[in-house]
Amino acid sequence: MPPAKALPPVPSGVQGTLDDLGTPLADVTFVVVDLETTGGSARDSAITEIGAVKVRGGVELGEFGTLVDPGAPIPPFITALTGITQQMVYAAPRIAEVLPAFLEFARGCVLVAHNAPFDIGFLKAACAERERPWPGFPVVDTVDLARRVLTRDEVPNCKLETLARHFRAATTPNHRALDDARATVDVLHGLIERLGSFGVTSLEELRGFAKAPTPEQRGKRHLADDVPSAPGVYLFEDARGEVLYVGKSGDLRSRVRSYFTGSETRWRAREMVGLAERVRPIVCATGLEAEVRELRLIAAHKPRYNRRSKFPERVVWLKLTVEPFPRLSIVRERRPDGAAYLGPLGSRRQAEEARAALHEAVPLRQCTQRLTLALVERGKAQTCALADLGRCGAPCTGHETPERYAGHAAAVRSVFAGDVRPVAAAATARIDRLAVELRYEEAAAQRDRLAAFVRAASRAQRLGALAGCAQLVAARPAPGGGWEVSVVRHGRLAAAGTVPRGAHPRPYVDALIATAETVLPELGAGPDAIPAGAESGGAGAEEMECVLRWLDGPGARLVELDGVWTCPVHGAERLRARIDRAYAPVEPSAPRPRRPLR
Repeated sequence: MPPAKALPPVPSGVQGTLDDLGTPLADVTFVVVDLETTGGSARDSAITEIGAVKVRGGVELGEFGTLVDPGAPIPPFITALTGITQQMVYAAPRIAEVLPAFLEFARGCVLVAHNAPFDIGFLKAACAERERPWPGFPVVDTVDLARRVLTRDEVPNCKLETLARHFRAATTPNHRALDDARATVDVLHGLIERLGSFGVTSLEELRGFAKAPTPEQRGKRHLADDVPSAPGVYLFEDARGEVLYVGKSGDLRSRVRSYFTGSETRWRAREMVGLAERVRPIVCATGLEAEVRELRLIAAHKPRYNRRSKFPERVVWLKLTVEPFPRLSIVRERRPDGAAYLGPLGSRRQAEEARAALHEAVPLRQCTQRLTLALVERGKAQTCALADLGRCGAPCTGHETPERYAGHAAAVRSVFAGDVRPVAAAATARIDRLAVELRYEEAAAQRDRLAAFVRAASRAQRLGALAGCAQLVAARPAPGGGWEVSVVRHGRLAAAGTVPRGAHPRPYVDALIATAETVLPELGAGPDAIPAGAESGGAGAEEMECVLRWLDGPGARLVELDGVWTCPVHGAERLRARIDRAYAPVEPSAPRPRRPLR
């Protein structure tokens, strides 16, 4: 297909027409593309199907559609979503064969996709993996156009299914590439028709329309006039003083001004700017202070336009219950009840994976019944199938003595305290056995359980070690010279400041320590002193992770330490590198391993 026609140059001395300002949309050849993949990231997922439709002037010129063998198992949830099974792609061509054909089909055209960064990102990754240059297609994203053209009164969201229904598309999207591409064609034509009322008639105007600042953005530029050029935190507030959004930056003025230009393309940010009436800056001494203040302000105000870190209290813990026959339970709160805890964990799913890894290593009971010695002795305890399968210690049957079961509970407490070797050994042995038996999907599930446990235990041990220090004073080289100094008490940033270049640091450090916030541990001392959270005056897990990242940064020096800051010798940190290697993306030059099918 020849490339889109370009207009001839206007002769010198002759007044041009409006069409001379760009390429008329009627002359542009669009290739509307959609992909199906094995996951959401091009780094560790692969393409399973490509569908594309070529149109110009509202007329379809051709279609391109094929399944693609991803070279790896298709996850079950992807099969449930798309209907593409492992058997369907077994005889399909690999992306190395499909990619040149698609690029030739789209040569000289404008690519269109719904949520273009996703589809184009996978295509670019496929080119990079095969050391093939990306042709540099002009790209149009129908999501961006829809957010600029349609109002919330017309459509509740900009999903492809919603827009296809709104524009009465002839094809209903069904998570298959070619059908979704056909539906996107009708959405594109509907959007172009609506853009006519905005005076958009050329390709250049179409591509620039979504990036142009809105009238609300242009009208609110004065809100950045009094914002200083310094590191800190900024808060967008509406007319009632409600905090709409909290952010941080190394240069507050530059960052806030970007919200009122075309570089801000996020539709939620544009909507927020339309509601904002003032910007309140908070200047901070260091970048760490700005990062921590941002987390605290988001947790305190829960702004509607912030998505991350709004609910730090929504963490979970893995608890070894206190009862005659303890079990592992997932709880929302850590209490001073004498029980052993592992956490905090970011989600219930991660906690369930970590618990499953522990059950592989230690035969604790998995039922939820209240099991007392009297019930077991009288033989009135309920039994379950796990006991028959040998997957449970089954104290309910009476075959497991209380003393023997107490040994299992002690093993779990030892794991929680820092010795993760039993869990790693049990998981590794099971993974090796499943791999020898060619049961790769089950081996991958075991690997994921081990990874979830290692990450959870590593996080708990690092946070626990920091929270156990009554006071930690550290310094790092400042970007402009001098030092950044932080005072951390029980994991919470108690004070932050800077030492000017060439000045003796001791007086500044002493003054910072003297004025630092008082922080008390809430749950004992040592590794068990993890505060319950910032809402009760302690340090949240995210804040402690910010502090740890700062301490791990280049040039960091320990000035003073009141406490013991260590991780267990046989802890989860020693396994982190192994886990990271297991999930590392395949190098571009290395072929993807082909798994045998069961």
